[in-house]
Amino acid sequence: MAEANVSHNQADYLALLRRMLLIRRSEERLSALCREGKFPGAVHLYIGQEASGVGACSVIEDRDWITSTHRGHGHFLAKGGELKRMYAEIWGKREGICKGMGGSMHVADFSKGILGANGIVGGGFAIATGAAFGAKLRGDGRVAMCFFGDGAANQGTFMESMNVSSAWQLPTIFLCENNGVSEFTISSTVTGGKLVDRAKAFMPTVIVDGNDVLAVQAAVREAVERARTGGGPSYVETTTYRIQGHLEAEDAFLGGGTYRSAEEISAWQQANRDPILRFQAFLTGEGIADAADLAAVEQSVLEEVEEAVAFAEAGEDADPELAFSLMFENQEA
Repeated sequence: MAEANVSHNQADYLALLRRMLLIRRSEERLSALCREGKFPGAVHLYIGQEASGVGACSVIEDRDWITSTHRGHGHFLAKGGELKRMYAEIWGKREGICKGMGGSMHVADFSKGILGANGIVGGGFAIATGAAFGAKLRGDGRVAMCFFGDGAANQGTFMESMNVSSAWQLPTIFLCENNGVSEFTISSTVTGGKLVDRAKAFMPTVIVDGNDVLAVQAAVREAVERARTGGGPSYVETTTYRIQGHLEAEDAFLGGGTYRSAEEISAWQQANRDPILRFQAFLTGEGIADAADLAAVEQSVLEEVEEAVAFAEAGEDADPELAFSLMFENQEA
């Protein structure tokens, strides 16, 4: 773990832990409920990568923008999105954050600066760059952070967005969550060279342990300060690992095949790698929190998750008539 931050008090540290636990426990609940067929469609889970999203979002504000991916629940919650309304969206309910019309891969909340998860691989690059361009034109000091995976870095819009951000010195932060897997493919088998080298031509870069929430926080804080003060874009690569499959219906796609071993997955679940177990050990080891403090956070999170499940299950189904007005006014005419 990175060293303790002297500017943090116990509440700050426990807030980081709670946000990571909220992501983990809510995703675990989704995994179980998906297998029971409790909501429509499949889900792409963020389990194992919590420190990356939480560390990054802990140093930006509601007014700052983020764009996300098809694996976007973690980013949504890390940025302060409401679990109840996210669950309702996944269940396809009117109470959902997008009125039940977006579903798991399209959760968004502009009031929190969450421009949306995206079913298109690499779809967030241009959106974040456009948001950063708007911020520069307005001079309002906002930054735009684009979360993406190593697989998305092979999309052409990655280079195009970095080029524009660099040429116009936009307050864009490109945050690559390198989990080593591109859907069902080991990334190293389809990607030439190092991803960070692609960014070096355009902007300052850094690679950080993505399962160390404090290390991620420190790296992104520096990038945010650079962007806010007119220093232009940055590239931050967090090295992490996706514990779950590409999606919870993965076995149906693979037809009995596999692309990684159980031993590999297990190695990333050990206490020295798992972002939550590591952080809990750090907190107790440094005397910042004790077992009772950790248990209280865990209980609070579990209660919030169960309340969100009940909220989603009690909601009303989405209104299909919204399809006629979501894109254009008076579309039905």
